[in-house]
Amino acid sequence: MNTTFDDRERAFEAKFAHDLDMQFKAVARRNKMLGLWAAELLGKSGQEAEDYAMDVIRADFEEKGHEDVFRKVSHDLQGKADEPTIRAKMDEFLLVAKKNLVEQG
Repeated sequence: MNTTFDDRERAFEAKFAHDLDMQFKAVARRNKMLGLWAAELLGKSGQEAEDYAMDVIRADFEEKGHEDVFRKVSHDLQGKADEPTIRAKMDEFLLVAKKNLVEQG
């Protein structure tokens, strides 16, 4: 016999799982956009740019948080983009990714 408490608990758990999934997708999209932006600065295009973007996405699995992604892109863009620019792009692309996910419904 289900109680209101059980129903609320299941709804909360489902929302939590959905929110985590959406955050993961947004960060992955952010990393791809960041990778494509950095690839352009590095003179890469086409498949080479796509491959670089995948390298940026994979870099996010090295440690918890986003510093691993920042370090990779920062190292690769030495002399082409400074820390504030890269961090601003990370923030900008995360907002764009979240907006795109919301629009897709």
